Amino acid sequence: MSITVLAIGKKHEKWAVDGIDRYTQRLRKPYDLQWKLLPHSSREGEAARDEESGRILGAVKADEHVVLLDERGKNISSPALATHLQGQFDSGRSVTVVIGGAYGVNAEMHARADFTWSLSQLVFPHQLVRMILAEQVYRAQEISAGRPYHHV
Repeated sequence: MSITVLAIGKKHEKWAVDGIDRYTQRLRKPYDLQWKLLPHSSREGEAARDEESGRILGAVKADEHVVLLDERGKNISSPALATHLQGQFDSGRSVTVVIGGAYGVNAEMHARADFTWSLSQLVFPHQLVRMILAEQVYRAQEISAGRPYHHV
């Protein structure tokens, strides 16, 4: 069990690497993050969305719990995220978090998602989303373990 992040985009930029590394180096199974970066489509609009969604769907395993990051998803607290992730791990499921491309993902990808999560109603650059995700997974690990990183 672990968390795989499927993201459309280029490798992490230097400033993002520093932030992502700060948190991922502290993670322990099952909260460890594995990153799979999939290439952008050269197309635009719906054609790009369909092509990139196809790449993502091709990388998702049937038994994985899929969390789709989308600004129209459900906004949850950090403790709720910790509970959600721990519940998947307790049931023996690995988690895949999907970060779509600039045009989002198609209806088929939305339908495959087990949970659609919004970090915020704001839209963030993908590099920043990756760093926020790494920090929130670390926070979830600490909350689940009862450690004092998160203060209510």
